[in-house]
Amino acid sequence: MKKLIVSTALAATLALPVSAETNFIANSFYDAAVPMSQQGYIQWAELVKELSGGDLVPEVYTGTVLLAPRASLQGVQDNVVQVAHHAAIYTPSDLPVANAVQELGFNFSDPLPTIFAVTEFSMTNPTQLQEWKDKSVVYLGAYTTPPYILMCSSPVRTLEELKGKRIRTAGSSVSVWVEEAGGIPVNVPSSEMYTGLERGTLDCATNAASDLVDRSLMEVAEHTTLLSTGMYWSGPQWGFNPSFWAGLTPEQRGVLMEASARSMARMIIAYTANAEAGLKASQEAGGNVYEPGDDLLASVTAFRQKAIDSVYATAQEQYGLSNGQEVIDDFLGKMEKWQGLLADVAPDDEDALTELAMQEIYSKIDPATYGAD
Repeated sequence: MKKLIVSTALAATLALPVSAETNFIANSFYDAAVPMSQQGYIQWAELVKELSGGDLVPEVYTGTVLLAPRASLQGVQDNVVQVAHHAAIYTPSDLPVANAVQELGFNFSDPLPTIFAVTEFSMTNPTQLQEWKDKSVVYLGAYTTPPYILMCSSPVRTLEELKGKRIRTAGSSVSVWVEEAGGIPVNVPSSEMYTGLERGTLDCATNAASDLVDRSLMEVAEHTTLLSTGMYWSGPQWGFNPSFWAGLTPEQRGVLMEASARSMARMIIAYTANAEAGLKASQEAGGNVYEPGDDLLASVTAFRQKAIDSVYATAQEQYGLSNGQEVIDDFLGKMEKWQGLLADVAPDDEDALTELAMQEIYSKIDPATYGAD
């Protein structure tokens, strides 16, 4: 059995029974400034209280004080927390369906349609729903990062400059590309990027440009290359403990669904703005921002085509999906659908995005039966 990593200082708090009425513990391992925590948990908690008229009261923990990143799923399963963000790339053997779909992350660079496509897929695809059920988690909404770029302690603009560099990746296909391109992929949580760059155990980090400010990476990574190495979305932004979920009324579940819809819109709007602000702040502080060289860009472009060509075999052979093509095609269909739905919607219109998510996803799901055994 996996060891659950929980701060002993909070043991007494966690031992207390959760109120059968409204109080529950919510956890995001990201720092408070990161949109998955700020808009996705801190502001989300206020929204939940507001929409429920004070009936639902989340107690939010951010950072790693409560659960280590790789322990989030187990924390939900064991009811240590009642809802948590979990990045499925940290537990690929536990969540093969979610990780098989994440193999396409290298091929997309627009987080807006992605966050809603991932949510609809994850809440409607029978194979993915069975995985959530088997792993004792009720999925209620997605997260999506902006495109990950290279933030490095020395310039990495060409394949020659990338050669031998130790590059923090978050698993999945980007690690394969880094290795094929001559780099050394290092799979560590995003919370370890700063110390890795500072100590020299990392030469680069692939992550959103917002982390130049949100995680102070511009202090240790003065060289940024605008090379999109894909986005990450695997796992729930809000994964609920099934026993806790079962104890909620349909009305309470509906409140949480509505809070998810609006909070996803807020996360994407904030993430996009933060990424732009991060690049600007880094440059103003004397940092360098580069376009990728032709050979580096060509390497990524070729790998994207390779990923598309091999994704069905990867789903079956690496992740064990007997219906891999069916699952992948369903996901790609959802991506195409949401790209069309959002074509004429302003990307910063929170109300319009929320309304569309409610209309196309949550209004079609019965809160009385969703997540039931």
